[in-house]
Amino acid sequence: MGIFDKVNDASRGISAKAKGISELGNLKRKILYEEERIIEIFADIGKLYYKGVEEHLDEIKTLCEDIDTRRRRIKKLKMEFYNIKGFNICPECNAEVDEKFKFCNNCGAKMITSDDEDFFCDEIDTADNTSKRKSILEVNPSSSI
Repeated sequence: MGIFDKVNDASRGISAKAKGISELGNLKRKILYEEERIIEIFADIGKLYYKGVEEHLDEIKTLCEDIDTRRRRIKKLKMEFYNIKGFNICPECNAEVDEKFKFCNNCGAKMITSDDEDFFCDEIDTADNTSKRKSILEVNPSSSI
């Protein structure tokens, strides 16, 4: 192997690392945007609640569904971020686990991937939770609205 081959291999490695760093930066920006948007949506829900729950209940439900969608999107973006870095996060104990392992080396939980059916099934993202979500009046029955 000549010197030029070694230089060529080294430049490919540097290029791949730069691309990975760039992708990590893009994912961080996307996650930050989604988190900021969720905060804005919560503020919008508060304004609608203040104006009157009964008149704006459909709008509030739509905004809650938007939050759920954005949380799922954040979860997927974080999984991509961790995969680029070469590890996954345990769904049970939040430990960092090397991506080659199928089970957490800390608690033994099965690691999930974005391809698994369970990927979006957690306490935040379950589709059934939207039907179980309490209305604002159930949470605060003493409301004067």
